[in-house]
Amino acid sequence: MSALAAVGAFALAHAGLTALALAMERHHRQLRPAVPPPRRHTGLAWRLAGASALALSLWLCRLAWGSGSGVAAWFGITSAAALALIVLLAYAPAFARRLGGIATALGLLALLTRLLPV
Repeated sequence: MSALAAVGAFALAHAGLTALALAMERHHRQLRPAVPPPRRHTGLAWRLAGASALALSLWLCRLAWGSGSGVAAWFGITSAAALALIVLLAYAPAFARRLGGIATALGLLALLTRLLPV
């Protein structure tokens, strides 16, 4: 079960970091060139979505591994997700946008399987 939690935490962290990148004007133009950059309230919504996804990722790690190990695992998983997003933003921004949506769905699915009894 911890492998599913690790994948889910990585997916939620990646989705959260992608949402935070979309809140920034530069990365928004990179990820969504046809859409104008976010205004103040739109940028705030992206920031809130990103922070929420990162908080859910932390919560999933703490559910899977406990408080001490869960927080340490979360820092490592979030760092790996950030590295993946940096590489994707540099070399494949269109794929990074699609992967952000897929990661959101995968992370929420992993969280639901962790919370719902079998």
